[in-house]
Amino acid sequence: MSVKNLKLNNGNLMPEIGLGTWKGDESGALVQTIKTAVDLGYRHIDCAPAYGNQREIGKALKEIQVPRKELFIVSKLFENSHRPELVEGALDHILDELQLDYLDVLLMHWPFALKPEADFGYSHKAKDIENVPIMDTWRAMEALVDKGKVRTIGVSNFNKNILEKMLPQCRIVPAINQIENHPYCQQKDIVEVCKKNDVVVTAYCPLGGVKINVMDDELIKRIADAHACTPAQVALSWILARGIAVIPKSSNPIRLKQNLKTVTLTSDEMRMIGDIKRHERKCDPGCDFEQLKWIFHPDEAECPVI
Repeated sequence: MSVKNLKLNNGNLMPEIGLGTWKGDESGALVQTIKTAVDLGYRHIDCAPAYGNQREIGKALKEIQVPRKELFIVSKLFENSHRPELVEGALDHILDELQLDYLDVLLMHWPFALKPEADFGYSHKAKDIENVPIMDTWRAMEALVDKGKVRTIGVSNFNKNILEKMLPQCRIVPAINQIENHPYCQQKDIVEVCKKNDVVVTAYCPLGGVKINVMDDELIKRIADAHACTPAQVALSWILARGIAVIPKSSNPIRLKQNLKTVTLTSDEMRMIGDIKRHERKCDPGCDFEQLKWIFHPDEAECPVI
């Protein structure tokens, strides 16, 4: 099954549906999941050092029978490698784990830095935070494009205020901003800024999660019944119809196949989902400190010079 592409601001093409891999090896079956996904038509694989499973992904990529140029592999710079002199080494480690010569996309995973000795993961303390300007890290990422180690660079979890301060300073404008996005976390202000500046949005957790399961929403279930499809297909189709890429995660072959098949929603259905008033996030950062209020609570704190 073929997947449509979105054109990035550098001319590269990104499949609009990808496979998310966060917590993707909890059953120890990630290698087979990726092989199954690729057989079904997935080419966009989303990875990150923080997920702790890139070596398994690299093993799968080595074993599949698809030319490298047909794949679209995304990974992320972890916060403990934001110092400019650490950025290239962090990328080299990613490439080694994934057994690749280059990345299609490298994203800055979060817009704040941690000290180099900080562990991978999400349970950090205020003392782990380090003051590294975003633009210093970004310029080191731009250099990786110049060297041909990365084809595209972008950001993740960047809010409206940060983007508006960052974009005018960039030699290479971010092509992607990967954010949580689903009917209960629509983040319309960020999406609007990204579209205005030709930055493609990728939605992670597009179906919410265990505690925020948009597939149980009564409106979405009614729309799914009307289209004889699954609630997940409705939620994904609503996101895709807004020009946003999605990276749903599943290890179930049936769901993997279903997630590739979209439906055409009516304008009324699009509007009704867009009008959902419930606002909840699946990915609540574990390091929500006073020093980072400008990231997680932008209405309460001024964005500093970046």
